Amino acid sequence: MRHFTPEEANDALVEVRPLVERMVEHRRAHSEALERQEELEGRIRGNGGGIPPAQLADAAAEVEREARSLAQVIDEIGEHGAEVKDLDEGLIDFPALRRGETVLLCWKLGEDRIRYWHTVEDGFAGRQPLPLD
Repeated sequence: MRHFTPEEANDALVEVRPLVERMVEHRRAHSEALERQEELEGRIRGNGGGIPPAQLADAAAEVEREARSLAQVIDEIGEHGAEVKDLDEGLIDFPALRRGETVLLCWKLGEDRIRYWHTVEDGFAGRQPLPLD
C-alpha cells in the first residue's frame, strides 16, 4: 500500500478528480437504468402485456453497460492509490502515515483540496483538519 503525504495526495487530485466525477455520473446513470429496468419488470409482472421483449433486453443491457463503466472507473481510481468510500457522494481516501500508523486523507467531490484526515476506524464522521500532527 502506498502512503501519501497531504501534498502528494493533493497533487494526485489533478488526475483523480475527473475520475471521481465520472464515477458519480456512472453511479447515477446505473441507478436510473436499474430503476427503468425494475419498472419494466414490474409492469410485466402486473399484466405482462404491451412491452416488447426487446425493450426489457435493452434496459438490462444498459444496466450492465453502466455497471461495467462504473467498475472500470473505480479500478482507475484505485490505480492512483486512492480508496473509494462513497459512490454517490464521490468520497475517496488516500492512505497516509501519522506517527507510524496508517490514517486516511479524506476528500469529497466538491472540495477544492484535501483538508481533512481520519483514522481507519473513525471514518468520515471522525474527520479532523490537517495537518496530521
